[in-house]
Amino acid sequence: MKRSEKAERILFQLEELYPDPPIPLDHRDPFTLLVAVLLSAQTTDLRVNLVTPDLFRKASDPATMAELEVADILESIKTCGLAPTKAKNIRRLAEILMERHGGEVPGDLAALEALPGVGHKTASVVMAQCFGMPAFPVDTHIHRLAARWGLSNDTTVERTERDLKAVFPESTWSKVHLQIIFFGREHCPARFHDLSTCPICSWAATKKRAQDERRRDDAARRRPGQRKVSS
Repeated sequence: MKRSEKAERILFQLEELYPDPPIPLDHRDPFTLLVAVLLSAQTTDLRVNLVTPDLFRKASDPATMAELEVADILESIKTCGLAPTKAKNIRRLAEILMERHGGEVPGDLAALEALPGVGHKTASVVMAQCFGMPAFPVDTHIHRLAARWGLSNDTTVERTERDLKAVFPESTWSKVHLQIIFFGREHCPARFHDLSTCPICSWAATKKRAQDERRRDDAARRRPGQRKVSS
């Protein structure tokens, strides 16, 4: 089956399962989404949604955030991964938004990527969800599923993004990115996953891929202290 044919069938299944996927990070506007996505690096969305209410009570706009001490930001987000660095980046990006962008989040990918702590994926999420720009943000979960499904065999998220953009219609990019995230969480965990029972892996993954993952998981089970991981 060609990649384009797989993508068409996958898109049909995802539309049936998730016709209207919500943005998993709680936010009010482009600035709070930008901060939330920045915080989500090496941190679960659930954890981010637990810490942002306290942070946004202190400051929910660039002007107020720029006036906070880094220690105040850190106190709110300390349970997130890489919290000290993220606290500094949040304060500095708020300052830059005030200094260079009139206190507004710019609707420009390059301008977003120039902000501290904002990489291509974070900028793409904001552009897609807040400004309606066709974008296909690829995180490690989407990268993993694209490889499982045979839609990409590249080792970098950048090249996986290119491959996915080539097989899914541009009009679907922003939505299918969310659909794949939800599918991965609910049906397609990273480890100890029986691909033969998965609604998509069962037909999209190659036999070699299924065998390789089975051998990997069997080896992991034999290692002392190995625990089942489901995300």
